[in-house]
Amino acid sequence: MKYFSDVYKKETKMCSKMFKEKQGCAWGKCAECGVVPLLHKLETGEILEKEEEIKELKNKILTN
Repeated sequence: MKYFSDVYKKETKMCSKMFKEKQGCAWGKCAECGVVPLLHKLETGEILEKEEEIKELKNKILTN
């Protein structure tokens, strides 16, 4: 799954950049977005369901 790992890194960097510039992108505001949790699920196979886990993941990705 090397290909997806590259996509994961690229997409999460883009999310981080858009968050820092505008707090969102054309898809909406980062706080309400499901892209980061979806990318996490596709990368790790782990589904995050607890709101606190999702907030922690988004904070880690978006502020990196």
